[in-house]
Amino acid sequence: MNPTRLLLTFASALLLLAGSGCRSTPAAVVLPPLVSTNKYAKELMAFEAKDAANPPPKRPIIFTGSSSFRLWTNVTADLPNLGIVNTGFGGSELSDVREHFERVILKYHPRQVVIYCGGNDLNSKKPVERVVSDLKALVNRIHKELPKCRVTYVSIALNPARWSQLDLILAANAEIKQFMAEDSRRAYVDVTHVMLGGDNKPRPDIFRDDKLHMNRKGYELWIPVIQPRLLPR
Repeated sequence: MNPTRLLLTFASALLLLAGSGCRSTPAAVVLPPLVSTNKYAKELMAFEAKDAANPPPKRPIIFTGSSSFRLWTNVTADLPNLGIVNTGFGGSELSDVREHFERVILKYHPRQVVIYCGGNDLNSKKPVERVVSDLKALVNRIHKELPKCRVTYVSIALNPARWSQLDLILAANAEIKQFMAEDSRRAYVDVTHVMLGGDNKPRPDIFRDDKLHMNRKGYELWIPVIQPRLLPR
């Protein structure tokens, strides 16, 4: 092949690669403005400060959602060598995770997102149908922005403080489980069974004094249930 034709062939190949969207590094995510009056502003800004001081790993597993993840402060030690980044923020509902999607999920370009959220939604009197629809919207957004990303949902836990909401929790979990099973990129993890005692009620010894959030014993029950569903690096 003569030099001119060889050069043209090489140039065409480069154009094809550019047109296919092939990148060695993901594009930077522009974060929307965060007003100081937002009730989660302090926690969300803390994530940015932490990332600036200790850059997160590439293509991590994001653990996000409400306080059961926020309070799992040693999750990276409990589930080592996976590149986990915890962006759980206390009191959050699925609508809050959706609102702050760029900050708690997208900017990290994760290979997997693990969600624990929904219990606060039910506690704030949102109907089961709204909880499920909000989760569907969040998962669909993840798949739209990150088509290869796996999404894992950890079931709404059973606890003494919200035992009166048992029927709602079970109904939400059942619908979410069905939705998560409809796509091979999604998975549902049931943690409720390991949190119950012989009387089929939440074990009192795995909760803090508020009877809502777990103590160390509770997280130790979660580890072997969640770990097999996480993608290796």
